[in-house]
Amino acid sequence: MNYEEFNQFCGSFVGTSHVVQWGNSDVWKVGGKVFAIGGWSHDSKAAFTFKTSELNFEFLSDCDGYQPAPYFASRGMKWIQQIETSGALDEDLKYYLSESYRLVACGLSKRKQKELGISFANETL
Repeated sequence: MNYEEFNQFCGSFVGTSHVVQWGNSDVWKVGGKVFAIGGWSHDSKAAFTFKTSELNFEFLSDCDGYQPAPYFASRGMKWIQQIETSGALDEDLKYYLSESYRLVACGLSKRKQKELGISFANETL
């Protein structure tokens, strides 16, 4: 996945906003809360950062192509950075970005979710 594909995918979620910040990174938010970052790597290679569940954080921390996200993970937050961007993990990345969006959106108040047009069918929030 490249940054253009990343931005297109993240922009497909309801109620999202995009800003460029933190060293020219593409930062995606829902309800003002960050759920995905494109960029922010230590070298010139692409990297994608996202929030995870505790279980996925433990799993991905030990998987090739992923690392605990710089800054976030060192502060105890469950964020992972995908550093393998050859395309082999694109479907996985889409899943984890979707989950990150869901985790962050579910943390918003019911009022904010309604205001943004977010609904999760058959899911108890």
